[in-house]
Amino acid sequence: MKWIVGLGNPGAKYEKTRHNIGFMALDELARRHGIAIKQSKCKALIGEGVLPGGKVALIKPMTYMNLSGEAVRAFMDYYKVPLEDMIVVYDDLDTEIGRNRLRYQGSAGGHNGIKSIIQHTGTQSFNRIRMGISRPEPGFAVVDYVLSTFAKKEAPLLQQSIEAACDALEYSLDHTFEQTMAKFNG
Repeated sequence: MKWIVGLGNPGAKYEKTRHNIGFMALDELARRHGIAIKQSKCKALIGEGVLPGGKVALIKPMTYMNLSGEAVRAFMDYYKVPLEDMIVVYDDLDTEIGRNRLRYQGSAGGHNGIKSIIQHTGTQSFNRIRMGISRPEPGFAVVDYVLSTFAKKEAPLLQQSIEAACDALEYSLDHTFEQTMAKFNG
């Protein structure tokens, strides 16, 4: 079973913010395959289903971004799943909006959700899809920027990024992550 963790913050207040692009991608993947992400377990909302490539668990940590690792660790321990089967989907300031970057290891790069996952798993080696949100204009605080909503003009790029992330996730279910990276890191 592959398990996909989308990062974001719980609650309507954060629903459409840049920091919640990982949740948005999971919601789209769930919509495509008729999976309900509703089961409250392991400090997260979880939805399980079977896609053409195999069984999958979609996980949205409800711990708030900075404690995302708590939900990842709880899921790992409860289900006894290997870290190699996890893919984390999250926002990336260093990638322009509309683009995604797939990686299988690396530092947190200042992302507190990833920092928490590294802390709770004890490794920087795990599959990830970094969804671009671009950097804010000079003088705009990063914390305010990531908690702001996308501009109307960014809607087509946001949708393109979400669709591409879902396509990559679907592809990864019956291909190696290296093959997925080769195909989707265009």
